Amino acid sequence: MAKLGQRYWLPVLLAVAETFASLNTPRATWPNGPFVTSGRWIQDAAGSTVTYVGVNWPGSLEVMIPEGLQYQSIGSIVSQIKSLGMNTIRLTYATEMIDQYYDNGEKDIAIRQALTDALGQDGGTTVYNEILANNPSFNSETTRLQVYDAIAEECAKQEIYVHLDNHVSKAGWCCTPLDGNAWWGDQYFNVDNWTRGLSFMATHGKSWPNLMSMSLRNELRTPLSNFTFASESYNWENWYTYIKQGSDAIHSANGDVLIFLSGLSSDQDLSPVVNGTALTPGSATFNRDDFSGYANKLVLELHAYDNILGPGPSDCNKVQDKLSNAGFKALTSDATNQFPVVLTEFGLVQNGTSAQDPYISCVLDYISSQNAGWMIWAIQGSYYIREGIRDHDESWGLLVHDWSDWRSPDFANNSLTSTVKKTLTINPDSSTSAGTSNNKSGGTSMKPMITLNLFNLRLPLYATTLAISMTVLFY
Repeated sequence: MAKLGQRYWLPVLLAVAETFASLNTPRATWPNGPFVTSGRWIQDAAGSTVTYVGVNWPGSLEVMIPEGLQYQSIGSIVSQIKSLGMNTIRLTYATEMIDQYYDNGEKDIAIRQALTDALGQDGGTTVYNEILANNPSFNSETTRLQVYDAIAEECAKQEIYVHLDNHVSKAGWCCTPLDGNAWWGDQYFNVDNWTRGLSFMATHGKSWPNLMSMSLRNELRTPLSNFTFASESYNWENWYTYIKQGSDAIHSANGDVLIFLSGLSSDQDLSPVVNGTALTPGSATFNRDDFSGYANKLVLELHAYDNILGPGPSDCNKVQDKLSNAGFKALTSDATNQFPVVLTEFGLVQNGTSAQDPYISCVLDYISSQNAGWMIWAIQGSYYIREGIRDHDESWGLLVHDWSDWRSPDFANNSLTSTVKKTLTINPDSSTSAGTSNNKSGGTSMKPMITLNLFNLRLPLYATTLAISMTVLFY
């Protein structure tokens, strides 16, 4: 009987132990890229759903390095972002930075020079010394691109994805229809320099394991500095031509990254793409075949700023309808062209009543219920220089002027953190309407797990113990 038990039960028990052990195999190493899209979802290399929840961190103003380093270390800023449960930064840059790289014999400019160029000799030197005091790994040889590298590295340490955003061509505050950055062919918006810049940053970012996506352009808008040019050029047909050029530039340089497509009207309209209607004044429609070999890399991005000139609408049904019509319909099976959609900019003045703002509450509720990605504007409490004012305060910034704490703690610690959690928990209704998905969307698979952690034993150990015990019993 003993030999019979050993003969028939031991192979079975060992097979069971091997199966249990495989079920407890650790997840793939973060960030488990490259990411792709499937219907309305972004997925990692294992097929698990990934949803961006994060914040904007601008680096596209005159100094052309990410803001705030004269007040805090990179590690401290990233930790603040991480403390809200966020998993992404939208890191902006100006095409002018790459233009200067090529004009300078393919050599980047040191941050000390960048600061003195923008702030003057005395002001730039003071801020430079403050930056070095907070970030002692920097020195006189550190370049602007190396600051971007350091931010990407710290984000990788804290498991935060980087999304690179081409914010402007000429560095500075964005955005107005008169700033020369509005549309392809505008005063500063040189098409060749733009595609060169996209290709350069896509190539440079290959060394960042957490560069998961890039945008083509921030807030395309009517170029009102030239009415004739605007009437002839600003349309969906031309948009499509340039979008394809930019997408090809990114994908040819770095085939791993997702590519975010922004719309017209300061990125508040992508309806022709979603609905499959004519890209006027032509008759062609959006066709994934025009993105040969990487159609599964495309994501739509939108902005929501109905509160930019005052209080936004407080009727959540109207807010939801407008967002849906602008392009969030792409998340549903009703769309002709289904895509993931990320709200890459929205925000509000940070004060004691921010958490009770009805418009933002409607926006946060809608995007989280749809499991749509989002990145709020913005983290910065201040700027090196903005619109000619040094050390300019940012009232919409999540952090206070010196970047040391939340400007509105109630909004940050309650409104935002709860929205993060809700966004990352898949809504069965959104899942059903768009196909199957895992139950969590932070890049960790939530496929069924067998919980056999009896007596606090790890699963492989428990399975092995079970097999040995049964072998002894039957032997």
